[in-house]
Amino acid sequence: MQHIQKKEEPKEKKDLALQREVDEAVRTLREGGILLYPTDTVWGLGCDATNAEAVDRIYRLKRSENKKSMLVLCASADMIVRYVNRAPAIAFEVMELATSPLTAILPGAVGLAPNLIPDEGTLGVRIPDHEFCRRMLRAFGRPIVSTSANISGEPTPVGLQDVTREIVDGADFVVNPRFEGRPTRKASSIIAFGEGGEVKIIRE
Repeated sequence: MQHIQKKEEPKEKKDLALQREVDEAVRTLREGGILLYPTDTVWGLGCDATNAEAVDRIYRLKRSENKKSMLVLCASADMIVRYVNRAPAIAFEVMELATSPLTAILPGAVGLAPNLIPDEGTLGVRIPDHEFCRRMLRAFGRPIVSTSANISGEPTPVGLQDVTREIVDGADFVVNPRFEGRPTRKASSIIAFGEGGEVKIIRE
């Protein structure tokens, strides 16, 4: 009997499915909704980083005491400089050279939801190496909140299967896990940069 080889899904079909998922995610963001989505690290909760009401919904869903501690994802350095106006050049050089996911804490946050920016005016930003996230960010055109998809104080879920029902039910749109890609399954490194180029490693 002849062996029938299973055909791999055509690239065009995959791209179309991915684009549909991106379109739905962007629609949710524009309506002030919350996303449960994959990144290049772990699964996250996200919303429009300029929408204070949506940001507050994520704090409430996570039952977060530690307000103003969430980072944002940006599509590019060009997007970052529109929302952080005092970042030193070295920060962008380090981000470009990083070989694993890196969050940069930068000074001079502007134009975002006030309840996202801490008193010192800094912002944690990351450019994800992840196809779904990149496409979504480019289509949306603004930064997106990224915070671990868990109740504050509970373990960080690495995959969708680890996310609690309360969090899943609290999201307005859950991205199909087929677009997860190959995440590191651990939180990113964090480096803080001062206006004068000072560098401090927060988490390796």
